[in-house]
Amino acid sequence: MNMQNKKLAIVGASYLQLPLVLKAKELGVKTICFAWEDGAVCRDYADKYYPLSIVEKEKILAVCREEKIDGITTIATDIAVPTINYVAHELGLIGNSLESGYISTNKFAMREALKKGGVRCPFFQKISGISDALEAIRHTTFPVIVKPCDRSGSMGVTKVDKLEDLADAVTAALDCSFCKEAILEKYVDIAQEISVEGISWRGEHHVLAITDKVTTGAPHYVELGQHQPSRLPQAILNEAVRQAKLGVKALGIEYGASHPELMVSKDGEVFVTEIGARMGGDFIGSDLVCLSTGYDFLKGVIEIALGEFSGVHFGERHFAGVWFYAPDTPQVKDIIKHRPRYPWIVRGELHEDELKPLTRSADRAGYFIYKNREKILLGE
Repeated sequence: MNMQNKKLAIVGASYLQLPLVLKAKELGVKTICFAWEDGAVCRDYADKYYPLSIVEKEKILAVCREEKIDGITTIATDIAVPTINYVAHELGLIGNSLESGYISTNKFAMREALKKGGVRCPFFQKISGISDALEAIRHTTFPVIVKPCDRSGSMGVTKVDKLEDLADAVTAALDCSFCKEAILEKYVDIAQEISVEGISWRGEHHVLAITDKVTTGAPHYVELGQHQPSRLPQAILNEAVRQAKLGVKALGIEYGASHPELMVSKDGEVFVTEIGARMGGDFIGSDLVCLSTGYDFLKGVIEIALGEFSGVHFGERHFAGVWFYAPDTPQVKDIIKHRPRYPWIVRGELHEDELKPLTRSADRAGYFIYKNREKILLGE
């Protein structure tokens, strides 16, 4: 399979897309990145860079048509998905449908599609103000989760235990929503949060790994760690895979990476919370899948975008994960600073010494990625 000199458009140019750019260059694929200039680190690595917003789909289409691209993709960002599907549709390239792009990036439309597809989801209702939230509460009970319809990275997500706190949670969600809409959903008493990492080709979905998540818990559920493979009982993992595949099908994801997020209740029930039509962030797709399974996930995503998918081939298995530096995980700083003591560290970085309260993923101050024969628990 020869992908040399093929042109791949990448929607996004932040640090999230850098692993994709570097993998493409390794494969001899020419890259063209689109994003605002602020934080566009990929412009120093891509073959071409255009300072366009990732939602300016008509302008990006015009450039892609002129550049005669062979494929278009992204990783770890939801906002780019509708643009990718639009450009692929207009140019006759590999991509999912326009409808799938919308459903995959609007949490209410997603919940409706999942419900229709027979996927188990908690009670949910769309809200655009406190009056809607009060009406929704009539059909369920506290605690509930309030979150914006169109954001990720734990942004604007709040657990609400009592009526007096509902208005603030609704305001926080709507303030950071692009479409000024939010979801109110029934809180599930969670034993474990997980995600199912997958890749699809012509409607056939391949499960690559299942990730155990560690979060701050209420009220914002910011993720502190990601670990593969999952340590949950096999019966629960089987049900998670079944629900994830139903969800991917319900969202019309036929090509590329997917990242279903699920909750396992203390009673052992599995619920789908949302599904990204892209790799998982937090280094899940870009690093952990390959470290834990031996499968080059980045290469697979590029192959699919270019219509050259070679299938899924696993290698040596390991435990792999990431821990983030935050107030709940102060040990991470010392581990990163004394990296030579820890041969299992693959990569680590401190962004800043000062810690701040976590309300979203961007508040975390550093991380380290590991690969080991066992899961690394902080304090060990």
